[in-house]
Amino acid sequence: MNAGIAQINTTVGDFAGNTDKILRAYRELVKAGADFVITPELAVCGYPPMDLVFRSGFIAAAERHVSALAADTGKVPLIVGTVEPNTGRHGRPCRNAAVVLQNGHRVMTAHKSLLPTYDVFDEGRYFEPAAKVAIAEIAGHKAGITICEDLWTAEYLPRDYYGRSPVDELAKAGIGLLLNLSASPFEAGKAARRRAMLGGIASELGAPLVYANLVGGNDQLVFDGHSLVFDREGSVVAQLPGFREDNALVTIPAAGPVIIAPDDAVRDIHEALVLGLRDYLAKCGFKQVVIGLSGGIDSAVTAALAVSAVGKENVLGVTMPGPFSSKGSVDDSLALARNLGIECHTVPIAGGFEAMEKQMADVFAGAKPDIAEENLQARLRGITLMAISNKFNRMVISTGNKSEMAVGYCTIYGDMAGGLALLSDVPKTMVYALARYINRHGEIIPRNTIDKAPSAELRADQKDQDTLPPYDILDEILRLYVEEQLTTTEIGAKGFDADTVRWVAQKVDTNEYKRQQAAPGIKVTSKAFGIGRRVPIAQKFRA
Repeated sequence: MNAGIAQINTTVGDFAGNTDKILRAYRELVKAGADFVITPELAVCGYPPMDLVFRSGFIAAAERHVSALAADTGKVPLIVGTVEPNTGRHGRPCRNAAVVLQNGHRVMTAHKSLLPTYDVFDEGRYFEPAAKVAIAEIAGHKAGITICEDLWTAEYLPRDYYGRSPVDELAKAGIGLLLNLSASPFEAGKAARRRAMLGGIASELGAPLVYANLVGGNDQLVFDGHSLVFDREGSVVAQLPGFREDNALVTIPAAGPVIIAPDDAVRDIHEALVLGLRDYLAKCGFKQVVIGLSGGIDSAVTAALAVSAVGKENVLGVTMPGPFSSKGSVDDSLALARNLGIECHTVPIAGGFEAMEKQMADVFAGAKPDIAEENLQARLRGITLMAISNKFNRMVISTGNKSEMAVGYCTIYGDMAGGLALLSDVPKTMVYALARYINRHGEIIPRNTIDKAPSAELRADQKDQDTLPPYDILDEILRLYVEEQLTTTEIGAKGFDADTVRWVAQKVDTNEYKRQQAAPGIKVTSKAFGIGRRVPIAQKFRA
């Protein structure tokens, strides 16, 4: 049996573009000898469609394009993901479907059984679940057809959300092949968990498993691909590449299992950010970006990622020295620009800052300089970048990291200004790891940028650690508080200073208003600010 996997990059709502990719992959794989071809989840409409499914004509468009795909199929089945109307009298308006197309017709339809409503998912808002599992005759095999969450067993979830196992139901039906159409978002370390879970399922069923995962960035989510095929013993016989499209023909049974290289979290986060940025720009209609270069590690890593995503000719750097900027910071920014081969403008803000001080002199009379004057500088930089964005149609990529965003060490309408906050789910310690990875073949990010103490340079001799705990401590407390959702007492019991833990937690809680005004970011950890984390701004719960 030859399985054809179309690991494609879809765009939400681009029915014509998505179905063209599906059809080209189908024809290529059929020509190569596929006995069937499988796509990712909701490939026809793109994932996740969210409230677009409520829009007049969205589901009708999906139906039209599925019919057009069916008309182009021959004897080789195409199992394609799409959205369908719920034709029953009760329940949600739509169904998440996998449709089998063959010989010009729609042969059968399977619906998703388990609808996740945790973390980044909200499928219970849109879709009506299937009451029973679906089985079809595929390439001479009794095949169970499942969609993404249907295979996520309770031991790999935070808890047993469903009280139901489609895998167990299919096992009782005696299937000889298991197919899964998936849109499983990336997070560091997830690929290994998926392999372990899917391998266990294939072994338990005693049946080959073909898993087609989506690839590409859609808003804050990145889908990493890494589609998989397992034999009946649960061994991996094929893994498609990560972070790029690929149409693969896999023979089952294969000559033997493949060796999977250990996951590399830093490399995978780098690839996810590059792909997420590239697709965010392309799918939003932008080709070029502008980035404020401070001479610091965050802006340097952001610029390097942008060059990898869209090319040096499409990245513009701007260094904006203010009254407290060191010569070294400007020099480091210019050195970075030379190393990357990008154009860089120097736009001093000292004159603008003096003008603002003069403008506010009467209002501020008698008050000591403080954060108000510091933030004036950050906002002048934001104004500068947004002016360039407007003039030249370049998206501003903001450079704040997760550690800063967590505790509010950032300025609304200043360094937070932008169309995408690329590093907003990347802790500061991981930013340094990314810098070392970027420099793995030679110096791109200047050594001085990596070695010097980080500073916002908004007052004389300012250092981040004047205000914040050391980043290695801060990041671990944040991981435990935000991602693991432990209480301050539980975190303190792990050996952290109790006052420091309470300070961090209080800063996280009281700065929610800032994060809800921030540009969207790319999710790479298990719990990102924004999508998947819904916390009220006005609340007084402390734990």
